[in-house]
This record gives sequence, structure tokens and C-alpha cells, in this order.
Amino acid sequence: MLFLVRMDVRIPPSVSKEEADALKAAEKAYSQDLQRQGKWAQIYRVVGEYANYSIFDVTDNDELHAMLSSLPLFPYMDIHVTPLAKHPSAIH
Repeated sequence: MLFLVRMDVRIPPSVSKEEADALKAAEKAYSQDLQRQGKWAQIYRVVGEYANYSIFDVTDNDELHAMLSSLPLFPYMDIHVTPLAKHPSAIH
């Protein structure tokens, strides 16, 4: 199943720079591991925002939920999920 996911990150000022840097490093390592596995198929930065659009290729809703809720920055994210289906006019 394919999902388009928008993630907006809002780390509050109460989180120290050291803690934020550690969370970001853990987030990067985790997301790159999922990319290597093919689960996190694409990731695109939203220009001018601390946000991204990503394509996930997972078995089901539960797998996606488990992956998203395991993101180190999850407590500081607003996440919007859109299920995708192949368009009948697509040539690929």
C-alpha cells in the first residue's frame, strides 16, 4: 500500500539544543534505515518549512502507524496521511 504523508515538525523552545540535535540525529538514522528497506520510498523537503512530504510503501495501515509513531520526532510532529491508489491513466 502506498501512502503520501506530510510531516510538519514543531520542536518547542523548551527542548534544549542538545536534546533537539540528538533527536534529529536519531530521526535521520531511523529514516535512512527505512529508506534502505524500501519502506520509506521517497522524501521531499517543503521549501521554507521544517516539513516534508514522503511516500511510504508498506503492507497496511498498522505498519505505517508503527513506523510513524516510532519516529524520534513523532511527539513534535503534525502528520497527515493520504492513501494512494494507481491512477487508471498512468503509463508507468
